[in-house]
Amino acid sequence: MSEKMAIEQRVEREITARMEELDQKLVAEKLERYRRLNQFAQLGKVLFVGSSLMEQFPINELLLDMGRTYTVYNRGIGGYTTQQLAKSLDVCVYQLRPSQVLINIGTNDMNTPEYTVEGLMERYEAILRDIQAHVPGVKLTLLAYYPLCEPKLAEEPHGREILKSRNNRTIAQANQAVQALAKKVGAGFLNCNSAITDESGNMRPEYTIEGMHMYGDGYAQVLKALLPWLDEAAASSGSRQSATGARFPHGTEGGAPMPLN
Repeated sequence: MSEKMAIEQRVEREITARMEELDQKLVAEKLERYRRLNQFAQLGKVLFVGSSLMEQFPINELLLDMGRTYTVYNRGIGGYTTQQLAKSLDVCVYQLRPSQVLINIGTNDMNTPEYTVEGLMERYEAILRDIQAHVPGVKLTLLAYYPLCEPKLAEEPHGREILKSRNNRTIAQANQAVQALAKKVGAGFLNCNSAITDESGNMRPEYTIEGMHMYGDGYAQVLKALLPWLDEAAASSGSRQSATGARFPHGTEGGAPMPLN
């Protein structure tokens, strides 16, 4: 190996390590923001949780545009894997004591050559079991993974590398496993992908940013399919909140914030 190549590889490793450090810092900051917001959350509501594909869902703005005024919380975190979500369920789920949880987690697990659908489902099931144990009576619904726009993703840096393990074939296989997992744990399963999928099975290019993530109009198509479930879930959560009378978590009253330890 030449000296020049050795230097380039060392620089690349240093840049990668620095990026990972920054990513960890950003995740920690997001968790702290959520923890502080959770003080003021109404208990027993509908909760969205997952990775960037959930975090970037402009759910409340779109609901208002569609004439809905009920409360939905979103605790998605970009870049999250099942391992990371499992370690932060207290902030992302438990503190909100939701009546309904819509979850979409696992696509980032697919980004490495080590990915297996069996390993993903094992970790996913552990998350679901933990939520059921910590939030009695919660209703879980698993959202099907969105398709990729493979031609567009292939044009991105590292896109071809990602497509080796995360592609529409492996996503379809994972969706079958998620549907079976939902049945196993007594959860619901929703596939809202019809309107964002073209005839070749790719995400429609007009809806995607870089082949993986969506613009707002793509999410609007997903929400149209999701809306009947969401209307029913919100109505159910309103009845549950009225029955419990709870509004602020951890014993706060009248909107007073809890101490930030």
